[in-house]
Amino acid sequence: MTTRSVRAPYSGSRRKLLLAFDVGTTYSGISYSILDPGQVPEIKGVTRFPAHEQISGASKIPTVIYYDKSGNVCAAGAEAMREGIFETALDEEWVKSEWFKLHIRPKSGSSAHVTQNIPPLPPGKTVIRVLADFLQYLHKCGEAYIKDTHANGRDLWDSVASEIDYVISHPNGWEGYQQSQIRDAIVLAGLIPDTTDGHSRVSFVTEGEASLHFSIDNGLPAGAMQAGDGVVIVDAGGGTVDVSAYSKKMSDTNTSIGTFEEIAAPQCHFHGSVFVSIHARLFLDDYLKDSDFHEDLDHIVRCFDKSTKVRFSSDKQPQYIKFGGTRDNDAACNIRFGQLKLAGTDVATFFEPSVKCIVDSVQAQIKDGHHSIKHVVLVGGFSASDWLFSKVDEALSPKGLNVIRPESHVNKAVSDGALSFYLDHFVKTRVSKVAYGSFCHIPYDASNSEHTQRQSSVFTSVSNAKRIGGYFQVVLPKNTQVSEEKEFRYQFWYEFESKESLKNVKSEVWCYKGLNTSPRWKDTDTDNYAKLCTVEMDLSHLPITPRAKANGESGNFWYLEYNYVLCFSAVELRAQISWTEKGVEKRSPVKIVYDPNDV
Repeated sequence: MTTRSVRAPYSGSRRKLLLAFDVGTTYSGISYSILDPGQVPEIKGVTRFPAHEQISGASKIPTVIYYDKSGNVCAAGAEAMREGIFETALDEEWVKSEWFKLHIRPKSGSSAHVTQNIPPLPPGKTVIRVLADFLQYLHKCGEAYIKDTHANGRDLWDSVASEIDYVISHPNGWEGYQQSQIRDAIVLAGLIPDTTDGHSRVSFVTEGEASLHFSIDNGLPAGAMQAGDGVVIVDAGGGTVDVSAYSKKMSDTNTSIGTFEEIAAPQCHFHGSVFVSIHARLFLDDYLKDSDFHEDLDHIVRCFDKSTKVRFSSDKQPQYIKFGGTRDNDAACNIRFGQLKLAGTDVATFFEPSVKCIVDSVQAQIKDGHHSIKHVVLVGGFSASDWLFSKVDEALSPKGLNVIRPESHVNKAVSDGALSFYLDHFVKTRVSKVAYGSFCHIPYDASNSEHTQRQSSVFTSVSNAKRIGGYFQVVLPKNTQVSEEKEFRYQFWYEFESKESLKNVKSEVWCYKGLNTSPRWKDTDTDNYAKLCTVEMDLSHLPITPRAKANGESGNFWYLEYNYVLCFSAVELRAQISWTEKGVEKRSPVKIVYDPNDV
């Protein structure tokens, strides 16, 4: 028994178009919704693409671009897979770019193994340029489809084209810096202007949260729609496996859908389906090393990718990679009539790291969850693999978990779910993946051993007081549930001798990723601290007061008190500064500059 959501009519005063782009590592999809005042919005998918017309109903196209020698786009998406394109590319010396999404990933420890296994970017191209070219192509596909399939499609498109809202999904592990790179690509593609208003037309959603929204729309298990039952959503895609856990809020027992809360810190792992192909390549590279067919390795892996990998469902039977013709034979390598025979148990080993990753991640969500978890829902293109699904089910069912796949197109989950996120916004509470805070200095205490052993960090401030630096002030602890409206305040005071310095005050937001439950000092477990972003503020308009220096020192200094207010729970970090003037709180915006080495 499953339950579906009921959507409210659109309350805006004029027609609007929403476009959701799911740029996957291997395949991409587009969903859209035309919002008409007073009408209940419908989510639709683009199911016909240029050069893909013969496969009507296909909701995804390959994430591939070919560039010519001058760096111009020659073919993208479905066009890049047309008959004869491979030969043309060889003759014309085109450069193929695929799996480029993985170049945006955070360069943290968990993704270190990715670099050596993914194709490099084309010469002279940044990942932002390649992504911009692909987004431009997706935009054209969406435009062509809407113009062709809707009554008065051209007029419809022209009436909304200048202010389309875009929803972009990304893996769970991606943070502010990755979002800023994607936004730069959207600007470079010419989809939005590089202004505050332009930027406001782009929303981001994690693939885990988009998948939850898709599952609510397409039938979650009935138990998960009752308050209190937890559900783990596993979005197994081409590059990443995104694992998130949610439960319906207890106060929402009487509403048809209500709201959901994230109940464990979401996870993102580089164990998507491309890594099955990488393991297959490593195996075949060694297996064929003495065979004449070793030079066909690329082609053999492509054939494995298209058929053997997709069909694999039993390790008890031999598996075949059909790559050649009847004259292609090599008995020593089990190649007969152009077919390479592999033991089913060998093929199973290519999948094993991904299966183990999903099972371990689900168990970690159960261990860390703020509620009990009873259901596991697999979505994403990789979850269509019967072998993957059966092995995950085999490991988790004995633990009392109900493991399911939605019946409808699991590979459309993210782009459809991204629009549901924009329209329905079911998730109101999220869980912090790391501890957030800032380094500051605090009054020096000669009786505190933690202070005395850090004499090198002690200094005298502008006010002539003894202080110690390098202290980590935690604002939001790790694995904490945060409601969307919750604001976190850093209370700051600023001592200075020159008013000029107020025009551009910088404050850094850091995070701690380690196991210490109460991190305090930068010199302890240093490698697990990472700078997330710099908050740039103009404080020159705030009220300031002169004060006398301490400890008998002559002269005055300037003193200023302010807060900066952070909202962590939305998919993007938001910040403001606040101060009190004549007893009234006032606020103004700040600029957030993300650090390239974020988490």
